[in-house]
Amino acid sequence: MAVGVVRRYDRSMAHRIILNETSYFGPGSRSVLPDEIKRRGFRKAFFVTDKELLKFGVAQKVTAVLDAAGVAYAIYDDIKQNPTIANVTNGLAAFKSSGADFIVAVGGGSSIDTAKAIGIVATNPEFADITSLEGVAPTKNRSVPIIALPTTAGTAAEVTINYVITDERAVKKMVCVDPNDIPVLSIVDAELMYSMPKGLTAATGMDALTHAIECYITRGAWTMSDMFALQAIAMISANLAEAVNNPSSSEARNGMAVAQYIAGMGFSNVGLGIVHSMAHPLGAFYDTPHGIANAVLLPYVLDYNASAAAAKYRDIARAMGVSGVEAMSESDAIAAAIGAVRALSKAVGIPEKLREIGVKEADLPRLSLAALGDVCTGGNPRTPTADEILEIYRKAF
Repeated sequence: MAVGVVRRYDRSMAHRIILNETSYFGPGSRSVLPDEIKRRGFRKAFFVTDKELLKFGVAQKVTAVLDAAGVAYAIYDDIKQNPTIANVTNGLAAFKSSGADFIVAVGGGSSIDTAKAIGIVATNPEFADITSLEGVAPTKNRSVPIIALPTTAGTAAEVTINYVITDERAVKKMVCVDPNDIPVLSIVDAELMYSMPKGLTAATGMDALTHAIECYITRGAWTMSDMFALQAIAMISANLAEAVNNPSSSEARNGMAVAQYIAGMGFSNVGLGIVHSMAHPLGAFYDTPHGIANAVLLPYVLDYNASAAAAKYRDIARAMGVSGVEAMSESDAIAAAIGAVRALSKAVGIPEKLREIGVKEADLPRLSLAALGDVCTGGNPRTPTADEILEIYRKAF
């Protein structure tokens, strides 16, 4: 489903786009692994995944391909859902002792983000403290080559230049932005996502919607990112509820797999906003799943940002399938866009309030200060104060 919005191209500044060297799509596409490994001259893989994916046999769908081709590998699975500095440092030590010359990352954002951090520090040892990677780190060398196979349709870590690591000592999530970390090869095989439970499908899908919407209204948005964002919004709106409520729908699963990747192509290059700034502290404070945090906060932040990006809300509503948007007033189009987000969130079972996911009201002032200092805040279309962020938290609470 394509959504067309004609905009004048902005020639007033240079716009950068960084994408994968190579990506494959489609159910069963993991079968290309042996040929790609051989073509690149790789010898042994450091296989990064998590214990749950091994427990339920998802990771084995990839190791089986490596086994059949005689590709050697060492497995590392010490990864939390919000990966920590310790997960990275332990993984780095395991990588060094493994004798591997490339990384295969299988999982959601947790596994792929951990793999990125390991790969970067392995080739840039001056960043071994991990905390110095926060923000835009001036690394000089490309990461150890990473092949990424996502098992969730949400983070798009396989195509982005971003990764997020939790500093448990400082109780904060570090957003790291580095073109040197992007995987050399991504394989978006929807068959690896078929066994995702409903709750995870919903959370990661709403994470992808948040990426697409924030990408569309961020300060850095431009013609090419708009193209990615609107297409992703349309595809997510058309496929997410079906993927959640009819998990056996290969069409919906594959639609979400592609949609989240498209959203990643956009936000990786133009940034996000305060939905992510406000979600990151929830992960650091309470270990809240990132997609759930984004999904709960998204409609409240959209309400706050409406005055700064009003014209784009009509496009969002249209992409989400709202009829009659052309005839609506600006205020009605804004309400329609926010209403469509709320309706989709409800349809896939996302809680409406922060108190439902364990957030404590007494923590809101601290959360607000943490969100204000987050890397994503600068991309928000409206410049917030700590008090304004606190008010959004309170409305969402």
